Amino acid sequence: MKNIIVGVITLVIFGAMGYTISQGTAFQGGQAAKIIENVSKTQNTVSQQKTQAISEKSDRDIEAEKIKALKDKAGNAVSFKVSDNYKKKCASCHGAGGEGIVGLPLFGQSAEQLYTKLLEFKSGKRNNPIMMSAIMNLNEEDFKELSQEIGDFKNRAEALK
Repeated sequence: MKNIIVGVITLVIFGAMGYTISQGTAFQGGQAAKIIENVSKTQNTVSQQKTQAISEKSDRDIEAEKIKALKDKAGNAVSFKVSDNYKKKCASCHGAGGEGIVGLPLFGQSAEQLYTKLLEFKSGKRNNPIMMSAIMNLNEEDFKELSQEIGDFKNRAEALK
């Protein structure tokens, strides 16, 4: 019984191959090959037009596009000034403007809230190993300084608008 099933499948496969060959495939120069040639001609003219458009741009336009791309990539850059202490201790996780990258967003929170949270992390009330390692060497004065600065981010951003 198995041999009969295998024989039937083999005949079906050879029949399908024969039908494909008789219809003329792209490999034999049939209709399919002509369609592929037409598509490649169309694509070549489109790419040539794009190349011409790109070469017509001035150097100033190209530089402006590069600068815009860098600004878009720089997602960390903010328009208001932040302290070096914030950049070193907080910006890598919370973003240059407190918008949150890896860590939670800090932007918009009050200085009091932030100070309380920092003390809770330091005392172990809040458990986050990354935060613990980040604030391990900071004292309460550093906490106050950072809390005041971060709490002022919203006002700084609104002042620039």
